[in-house]
Amino acid sequence: MAEVTSVRPLTGAALTDALDDVARLRIKVFRAWPYLYDGDLDYERTYLQSYRDSDKAVVVGAFDGDRLIGASTGAPLTDHADDFATAFKGTGFDLNEIFYCAESVLQSDYRGQGVGHKFFDLREAHARKLGYVKCTFCSVQRPVDHPMRPDNYRPLDAFWRARGYEPLPGVIAQFSWKDIGEEGETLKPLQFWGRDL
Repeated sequence: MAEVTSVRPLTGAALTDALDDVARLRIKVFRAWPYLYDGDLDYERTYLQSYRDSDKAVVVGAFDGDRLIGASTGAPLTDHADDFATAFKGTGFDLNEIFYCAESVLQSDYRGQGVGHKFFDLREAHARKLGYVKCTFCSVQRPVDHPMRPDNYRPLDAFWRARGYEPLPGVIAQFSWKDIGEEGETLKPLQFWGRDL
């Protein structure tokens, strides 16, 4: 197993400098189940622009020496309001109080060293420092009988629940991306999870 030598939050110029590496990690890691994402760098740069634009965003980077081998992003939910407004409509949640913990990606040979917990610890600490009272994230929902589901797949639900997160009833977003082997983008449902800070 390769060793993670540090996990630390990046903001400002350090965050901006890391985004191309974050994009490459997303393309690599999200090819696997359950995302099956067939991504490209141009799409990624557009997607990650909101982190460049937000003065409250954070990237938590996992490093092997100076090399970024994992990353986890977060920003105020209002920075993503266009994407999430429909999912939260009528729920009573105040989007101004919620910090959104987006993706966590880590190369497979660095897993099992507690990096997932550090990703959440540092993003939640960043959110608290900014005055947010809730954290949320979303996970893709795939059919149990999907032909590409690995036999040994273990969902992360138990990990998320152990950190105090629960699914938010009825809060489901719809996102499009191109799956491996597909001709074009298709909509996928993503279930939001949340917890009080």
